[in-house]
Amino acid sequence: MKIALVYYSGTGNTEAMANAIADELSGKADVEIIDPATFGPGDIAAYDAFAFGCPAMGSEVLEEDIFEPMFTSIEGSLSGKRILLFGSYGWGDGEWMRNWEERCLRDGAVLASDPVIANEAPDDEAIEALKKAADALIA
Repeated sequence: MKIALVYYSGTGNTEAMANAIADELSGKADVEIIDPATFGPGDIAAYDAFAFGCPAMGSEVLEEDIFEPMFTSIEGSLSGKRILLFGSYGWGDGEWMRNWEERCLRDGAVLASDPVIANEAPDDEAIEALKKAADALIA
């Protein structure tokens, strides 16, 4: 199984989450870590499943300069695709993730698990949730 692990990280917290996913899937799937600035609709067909990571920015939105434009460009290609959503936040209550999850469901994506969020750096509980979500992505 080939997984696209596409994430944006400003402080390193979402990157730590992406690394936990990559570590869990090591030896279980072919994982390609991809910069969102280089990913687009033409890349969708090359992968069996997707893990998308983005922290909360501004007033609880996806990062607006790189990640949001990329994600908007691929939304029309997500129907029927298995995905995992993850990200970190430093304020608010996770509204950005709830909105992102609803958006993906409207797009017809198949969420492999509940999204995983971490307040700042991922703690042990978040790492365990990421491992379980990663395994669900390839199940």
